[in-house]
Amino acid sequence: MKEDRPSTAADERPHRSWLERLGQVLQAEPRDREELIEILRDAYRRGLMDADALSMTQGVLAVSEMQVRDVMVPRSQMAVVERDALPKEFLPTIIESAHSRYPVIGESRDEVIGILLAKDLLPFVAQGENARFDIREVLRPAFFVPESKRLNVLLKEFRQNRNHMAVVVDEYGGVAGLVTIEDVIEQIVGEIEDEHDIDEEDSNIFVLDNGEYTVRALTPIEDLNDEIGTSFSDDEFDTIGGLVMNAFGHLPKRDEEAEIDGYRFKVLRADNRRIHLLHVAPTLKDGAASGAAASGEHLAS
Repeated sequence: MKEDRPSTAADERPHRSWLERLGQVLQAEPRDREELIEILRDAYRRGLMDADALSMTQGVLAVSEMQVRDVMVPRSQMAVVERDALPKEFLPTIIESAHSRYPVIGESRDEVIGILLAKDLLPFVAQGENARFDIREVLRPAFFVPESKRLNVLLKEFRQNRNHMAVVVDEYGGVAGLVTIEDVIEQIVGEIEDEHDIDEEDSNIFVLDNGEYTVRALTPIEDLNDEIGTSFSDDEFDTIGGLVMNAFGHLPKRDEEAEIDGYRFKVLRADNRRIHLLHVAPTLKDGAASGAAASGEHLAS
C-alpha cells in the first residue's frame, strides 16, 4: 500500500493567473512605452499571455495616447435629424442607418441642439401618423468634447456621465464630428477585420495590380486627387467617404456602387455608422467595355 506523502507548499500553491506571471515579467521595470510593449510581446512568445490578452493590453496603452480626432466619425459622415423635419421625413434615415442615437441639428450641422434616442420614437410609431410629435419634448442634452481630448479621459467621462455619444467640436467651436463609447472600446478590443482590410497602417490609398484602387473612406479628397489624377471638389466634403455618401444619398451597405465623374466607387466595408473602405476604378466607355469583354471571352476560350 502506497504511503501518503506530506503535502508541500508547491502542491498547495494555486495555479498562477497570467496576470501574476506577467507581473513577474514586468519586474524588469521598462524604461519607456516601447520597451514595455516589447516585454509584453516577449511574454506572449513565452506563453505567459494569449494573443487576445496581448492585443487588449496594447489597446489600453494606445487609448491613453490617442485623441478624439483619431477615432471620431467626421461631420460629413454623421447621420443627423433636422429639428424641423417631420417624423415621416427622418424615419427612413433612422431605419436605414440603424443607430440608437442621432444628433439633432438646427440650421446647419454646426448647430447641434440635442440628441434623439431612437427608442423615444416608439410611442409615435405605435400611435400612427396622426399622433402629435414635438421633437423638442424628447431631446436629450448633447455632450460636447474637443478634438484634442484623450480617449482614456473621454472613456472615464462616458462612464461617469452615463453618456454614450459626444459631439466633437474644433478649435473654432464648429462641429467636427461625433464619437461614441463603442468607438473608444473598439480601440481596446479591436474591430473585426475582413479580406478587404489594407495591411499597411499608414496607407490610405492602395494601388492594385490592375491599376484600380482600394481607398480608405477617411482619405482626404485632395490626397486622392493627387494620387490618381482626379479633380473631385473638396468644397463641400473633406473626405472621399463624405463625397461618396452624398452621391448615394444614404449610408450605403457593402457591395453598393455609385458613379462619380467617370469613376465607379464600390463599398467594400461599412458598418451602421460610416463607410470604411472603397474600391475605386475608372468607368469604362462603351467601346472599352466591349473590348474588355471580348478580350475576356478570348482568354476564356
